[in-house]
Amino acid sequence: MNSFNQILVTGGAGFIGSNFVRMLRASRPAMHIVNYDALTYAGNPANLADLSDDPGYTFVHADIRDRAALGMALEGCDAVIHFAAESHVDRSIDDSGPFVSTNVLGTQILLEACRAASVTRLVHVGTDESYGALPLDQPDRRFTESSPLRPRSPYAASKTAADLMALAWYETYGLPVIVTRCSNNFGGYQFPEKVIPLFVTNLIDQKKVPLYGDGLNVRDWVHVTDHCEALLRVLEAGRPGEVYNIGGNNEQSNIELTRSILDLMGFGEEMIDWVEDRPGHDRRYAIDASKIQQELGWVATRSAWPEALAETIEWYRTHEAWWRPLQTGA
Repeated sequence: MNSFNQILVTGGAGFIGSNFVRMLRASRPAMHIVNYDALTYAGNPANLADLSDDPGYTFVHADIRDRAALGMALEGCDAVIHFAAESHVDRSIDDSGPFVSTNVLGTQILLEACRAASVTRLVHVGTDESYGALPLDQPDRRFTESSPLRPRSPYAASKTAADLMALAWYETYGLPVIVTRCSNNFGGYQFPEKVIPLFVTNLIDQKKVPLYGDGLNVRDWVHVTDHCEALLRVLEAGRPGEVYNIGGNNEQSNIELTRSILDLMGFGEEMIDWVEDRPGHDRRYAIDASKIQQELGWVATRSAWPEALAETIEWYRTHEAWWRPLQTGA
């Protein structure tokens, strides 16, 4: 089991990153955390406002593509976990440029900076969307770490390129990189453009929820706390050069997800607004997480529905002051 004195968290003001920072601060109080974030639309300093005066936490406002700032932020860091990325699929369809620049070039700049700083561990956080899509009529099939990479959106392609560069830096330079690929996350502090907070906040405002296509697309949902605990296990005990899949074993079709939210919030299907499907909408994702379970002893414990979904809905009910400014563009 590896231990680290100081860690750089890129994108630590985003949804998953901020949950990871908060979990790490609580579970590893001796570790100093440097949070490096550009604070784009998805990065929100309010996510970690409670740590602003914590002596074990430092915030650096800078872009992942800023070589000089990155080099200074890495001083004294012996580990890195890389969340920083453009991550909204619909935005990548509208304009792929920022995704290539941040996710591909930004990762290359980070890899070189980590080499120069001689970090002892780098966890690169990827996505199951790198594997492409599974057919609906083969429910027993799951993505394993050896599944072919077949990204089907500009976002997924940019993240896949970043994964492959990270693994290449391990093979070529010996940089101690580990790649993770996780299924869909849910929980508190998720940007309200994403499906669960979008639907919940719409319904709080008595507005309909937009459901793509026929609603039969299937996703595996994992609670963000489960994901963060898996990442900590990978950071401390994972093997460099390896890929670890992370999933919640919680497959739901989009219509099942929608009905569950409607039911928990006291609405019927009259609140569904059926909208045209988006281009290249992957039909099904499903993660085989047996490798991380067998090697590192991690298993999802907080992702089961309806309890975890109900808790998430309640979080948005009680944190309107957090999401309302994001919803209005403030």
